[in-house]
Amino acid sequence: MSSHKLLAEFDKSDAVAEMHHNAVEGLDEGDSRRSFLKKAGLGGAAMMGSGALLAALTPAGAMAAKGKGRPPASFGKGDIGILNYALTLEYLEAAFYNEATKNKVASGAQESAFLKAVTADENAHVKFLKKALGSKATKAPSVDFGDATSKAKWLPTAMVLENTGVKAYGGQALNISNPAYISAALSIWAVEARHASVAGLLVKAAPSSISPEKGPFQTTATAAEILKAVEGTGFLK
Repeated sequence: MSSHKLLAEFDKSDAVAEMHHNAVEGLDEGDSRRSFLKKAGLGGAAMMGSGALLAALTPAGAMAAKGKGRPPASFGKGDIGILNYALTLEYLEAAFYNEATKNKVASGAQESAFLKAVTADENAHVKFLKKALGSKATKAPSVDFGDATSKAKWLPTAMVLENTGVKAYGGQALNISNPAYISAALSIWAVEARHASVAGLLVKAAPSSISPEKGPFQTTATAAEILKAVEGTGFLK
């Protein structure tokens, strides 16, 4: 299959379809979110207020605020499961860009610069998460991208993969307990968002390419939604 199922799963408004370090050394569960906020001097009212705001912005945000939308238990418990879920997505992205690089799909200076940077970034994300997880890291899945890494399709596919990554990290932000992991996840999330915007502009120079949600707020997605979409692509053997 191509990336169309992944696109359809998240592009409900047809916005995208229009354009066809040490922060983590071990996996000790550490402080809970509540104890961390207490040490930082933030009261319960502030915690509730921020949760209510996020819940009002996105359905997935509400799920996360209630501790829902987490990855399946097969990924591991607590923060370990979330990091393994993130690692699985990073494995997929890194493998995609590695294959695209091997196929020499980039045309022109801008595409070449993007492919070089994003390939290095996604492989660095994999390395970082594997180091954080150590022996608890899940193994890389076998993949088959078909013609998604061809000259004609790699950029539209990259755009969808990167926007999916943004939704995935955002959907787990409030589920993470260890402050160090929150910081690490946000640092990766920010880079994924930059990748998504650049890929979108390379596909089509339009405002909707920068923000497919057609607005100032980014929607998120639960782990179940992300995994269903990824499974639908047929990229994972």
